[in-house]
Amino acid sequence: MAQFDIQQAKANPRTRATVPYLLVPLATRVLIPLLPADSGSQPVEKLNPVIEHEGRSLMLSTAEMAGVPLAALGERIGSLAGDRDQIVAAIDFLV
Repeated sequence: MAQFDIQQAKANPRTRATVPYLLVPLATRVLIPLLPADSGSQPVEKLNPVIEHEGRSLMLSTAEMAGVPLAALGERIGSLAGDRDQIVAAIDFLV
């Protein structure tokens, strides 16, 4: 799993994909949930960037960033490496 890969959550297939941020030799990853941009949540410009992926608009829910066990993650379904600057800026804004 590379930084900024999109992983599907195993427990709830309806859950949006998640983005690993920090990769270390631990059994967990720090993740940011991705939500459909039209989910009803009003994005905060710097905190919740809206990113296009495979024709879909997805909003990073940066305030919900959390550590998640590797066992809870499913297959890799994409990458947001091209959106690195927006993702890092959202994390910087949060902290």
